Formats: sequence, C-alpha cells, structure tokens
Amino acid sequence: MKVILKENLPSLGYKDDVVEVKSGYGRNYLIPQGLAIIASDAALKQRAEDLKQRAHKIEKIHAEAEAAAAALADVKLVIAMKAAANGATYGSVNAARISEELAKLGHEIDKKIIELEPVRVLGEHVAVVRFLRDVHADVAFEVVAEEEEA
Repeated sequence: MKVILKENLPSLGYKDDVVEVKSGYGRNYLIPQGLAIIASDAALKQRAEDLKQRAHKIEKIHAEAEAAAAALADVKLVIAMKAAANGATYGSVNAARISEELAKLGHEIDKKIIELEPVRVLGEHVAVVRFLRDVHADVAFEVVAEEEEA
C-alpha cells in the first residue's frame, strides 16, 4: 500500500514522501492517527501542486535550518550527574535533557528532533540534532560526576 506521509516519521520517512507500507500498518495506524493518507491519483496530484507552491518557502526554511545548525556547531555541553565508582550514572541523559541544556544556552531545540540513545555512563558522547532531511548538527556533550558537598 502506498501512502503519503503528513508528518516526519523517523522510521519511515519525511513529510510529503510517498512510501510503501504494509496495508494493515497503513489502514490501522498511519491513516487513523492522521500521519498519512492513501496515495491515490488525486492525492498525488495535490501533493505535486503543494510542493510546487511551497518551493520558495522550503528554501527559506532550509536557510533557517542551516543557520541553526551552524549555531550549534561549536556547542559543547557538560552535564553533571550522580555516578557510581565504576562510571555508571544514576539515571540517564536523554533527548529531553539535551534539549533542556541547550535551552539554558539560548538554543530552543525540540526534543523530538534530537537523535540520541539514552546515555548511562560517564564520558564524552555526541547527539545528532536533525533539523531537516539533509540538515543536521552534531552536539558534543560530556557527562561528568557531580561533586558531592562535604
């Protein structure tokens, strides 16, 4: 079954992509959730017309995304967490935590566009902030042990 995505779905594709999915997944999940529509001839013509009209807007969005990615190029975060002697942390650093730390520095980034597996050890790591399909920034961060107050 071919569907047109209405939103970005990391596992499937990006908005306005035409993708092939199993019919049960499309009919029972994607379409009822409003994430996709069936790729009929009429829908494909409408998509082509929409893309043509949005071409100049897409250029502006692309430029803004590249500027935001450039602003994150030199950012290095230091996140303090309680940790055991072996370097394992109590808790984890996830996309929401990275988003909060970036907000403290003045970069408002939605946690949904940050690609990161939860980090549960001390050390240096990298999170990928994917603004658009082809525009992303790598944000380096270091997880350090909190200093205990005496």
